[in-house]
Amino acid sequence: MSEQAAQPRFPVESGCPDAFQYMHPSYIKNYGNWAYHDRPRPGVLHHVAKSGDQVWTVRVGTQRQLGPYEINLLCDIIDKYADGYVRFTIRSNMEVTVTDEKKVAPLIQAFEDAGYPVGGTGNSVTMISHTQGWLHCDIPGTDASGVVKSLMDELYDEFVNETMPNRVHITTSCCQINCGGQGDIAINVQHTKPPKINHDLVANVCERPSVVARCPVAAIRPAMVNGKPSLEVDEKKCICCGACFPPCPPMQRITPSWRSGLVASTPMHAANPCSTNWSLPAYPTIRHAGRKSPTS
Repeated sequence: MSEQAAQPRFPVESGCPDAFQYMHPSYIKNYGNWAYHDRPRPGVLHHVAKSGDQVWTVRVGTQRQLGPYEINLLCDIIDKYADGYVRFTIRSNMEVTVTDEKKVAPLIQAFEDAGYPVGGTGNSVTMISHTQGWLHCDIPGTDASGVVKSLMDELYDEFVNETMPNRVHITTSCCQINCGGQGDIAINVQHTKPPKINHDLVANVCERPSVVARCPVAAIRPAMVNGKPSLEVDEKKCICCGACFPPCPPMQRITPSWRSGLVASTPMHAANPCSTNWSLPAYPTIRHAGRKSPTS
């Protein structure tokens, strides 16, 4: 074995992944040589190459948090009714490509029978781009996933039809300091109660300088409580984002009367009450309060 062959090959972990390895053969064959494209119906893209080849792409909306059951179900449909090639868009839609127009209608019917809508093209409301919430982030006091489910239930017709004046992108986020904002309408799911501090545990559990530095609005400062080093919160400054909880679990965000039962596993993950901020460019901020739970 040569010295070069004995050296392990390390993967490239920077830059964009190679899209060609998963691309439909018709896309690879006609890459950069397309004549035109159109939309035969909402949720279907039709591309015609200069060579005369034609491909149809069906866009199906999925939940961002897919489990093994959902992935296997969707892949079984794609293997049975399509050519076995699929890609995910940045808004968690699946785009399935076929080269035979006769496969389009059965493919759409199979997706709809399984409960997955086909749409999100043209002048429609696109699938909502959102954070992973409690399954991904250690900061938020609310979970955007439940809000997205409720919103898309209401916006189903706007997703499967092209009846909007223009294309509408909506994003959501679980707190005020990180994700969201990349859309025409940005919805911020906001917890509205400051943390309750268990002063008996702060000195033993928390590195107080790190907790102070973590707060994005400088609402936390060191304090002595009952003769022990602890922390205090300026509730007038606090934006209830939850950033203080990961480095200091005694900074509890809990309401005794109610706790989320879906994903919550810590006292911080309680969202009563909560509010929703709608941010529309060029319009005043609209604030809607009153939903007891982001997942109700």
